[in-house]
Amino acid sequence: MDEGLDAGLIWHFGNPVAEARSLESGQGVVDLHNREVVEVTGADRLAWLHSITTQHLSGLAAGQSTTALILSPTGHIEHVLHGTDDGHSFLAWTEPGRADALIAFLESMRFAMRVEVARRSDLRLAWAGHQVPLDPQWRVRDGDLGGVDVFLPEDAALEATVGTWAFDAMRVAAGVPRIFVDTDHKTIPNEIGLLGTHLEKGCYRGQETVARVHTLGRPPRRLVQLHLDGSLSQLPEVGAPLEFGGRTVGFVGSSARHHELGPIALALVKRNVPVDAELLAGGIAAAQEVLVDPEVGLHIRPVLG
Repeated sequence: MDEGLDAGLIWHFGNPVAEARSLESGQGVVDLHNREVVEVTGADRLAWLHSITTQHLSGLAAGQSTTALILSPTGHIEHVLHGTDDGHSFLAWTEPGRADALIAFLESMRFAMRVEVARRSDLRLAWAGHQVPLDPQWRVRDGDLGGVDVFLPEDAALEATVGTWAFDAMRVAAGVPRIFVDTDHKTIPNEIGLLGTHLEKGCYRGQETVARVHTLGRPPRRLVQLHLDGSLSQLPEVGAPLEFGGRTVGFVGSSARHHELGPIALALVKRNVPVDAELLAGGIAAAQEVLVDPEVGLHIRPVLG
């Protein structure tokens, strides 16, 4: 890819449909080297992360995978960690260009806790299907799409066979949002189905907003899957306006061409927009498929960590 957040990654290897079939069979490998890797070590790491994130981490077992968010005081998503603990350290990846700010925040919250935070520039990320043989020394975490996220040494050999075209199409079809692509600075966890958010844990920054919206229901917006007009060649750009009745009611995030569903996208739309309303996504006609219940803010498909 030549532009956008994933510039430098391979879009496809010549046949996106065959690559999509490879993902379905558990054989594909996707290069995600632009994701940034962070490690937290120290005896207090899990209790500390438990106290400052949305996830229940204090009892995380070795080898267990998780996703956690860090919120603003008003409940808006500021950081994300997709990680796993091996009993000695918590290793996680975050989105491109986000590690420095994440580390700075974590450092500011250390206080007297026995923890150390470091960027692991010696590691890169790949996604591998469950049929792909992996070196047992590589750290992995269960991914949200049936395979595993692999934390690889920079010089390790794991040849990519699938590009981001098929990989993103699989993710969008599964209804899995990508933080900072399918969210904005106002997004609260309830709007995206409480991804990475545990509802039965102690207080953390932003918890009051999450709990209040969950108790009362009716989050301001909801994540939705869009089925786009397939007669057009273009896809909406990230951030394109989502319109209904001549007014903007949300924005488009990820979009992709799926080998079976055709052109699809994820978007955030105002809760009060009828779930059966046809919308315009960057000027392209789009039908909705509900992903997050507009009344209770829970994801319809229980696929999120």
